[in-house]
Amino acid sequence: MRALYFPVLVLGFVLLQFTALNFIAINGVKPDLVLILVILNGFFLGTREGAFWGFIGGILQDLIGGGYFGLYALTGMAAGYLGGLAEGRLYRESRLIGAGLVGACTFGAQLLFYLLLLLLNVRVSLLHALTGVIGPVSVYNALVALICYGLFYRLRRSGLLGDGYF
Repeated sequence: MRALYFPVLVLGFVLLQFTALNFIAINGVKPDLVLILVILNGFFLGTREGAFWGFIGGILQDLIGGGYFGLYALTGMAAGYLGGLAEGRLYRESRLIGAGLVGACTFGAQLLFYLLLLLLNVRVSLLHALTGVIGPVSVYNALVALICYGLFYRLRRSGLLGDGYF
C-alpha cells in the first residue's frame, strides 16, 4: 500500500500545479511542485528514481498543460537525474542544502526547457528568460523547498512514501 503513496502524491501535485497554484503566482511565476518533489526524491533515492519520476511527472504535466508534448517530461527527467547525482554526496539532514539543490536543479531544468524551445524555433530573449522565468522560478522553488523539506524528509525516512521502485 505504501508503494502507491508516492505516485498518488505526484498526480496530486500535477493537478494542484494547474489549478490552485495560479492563485499564488507572483508576477506570473509560480512554484513547480512536481519538479520540487522529483528533485527531492532523486536526492533521497538516486538518479534512476529521480529520472523515472521526473519523466512520469513531466508526462502528466504535458498531458494536462498542453503545449509542446514532451518538454516537461525531458526537463523533469533531467532535473530528477541531477537531484539524484547528489545522493550520498550531500548532507540530507540540512534544509538549506535541500533547498539549494532544488534551486540549482530547477535552474538547470528551466535552462534546458529554454534550449529545447530554441530547437523548436520558439524565440525568447535569453535575458528575458533568465530574469523573467528561470531565475524567479528557481528562487521560488528553493523557498518552497526550504519550507516543505522537513515534512518530506520525515515522510521519506519513515518509509511512508515507499522505498523506491528500482
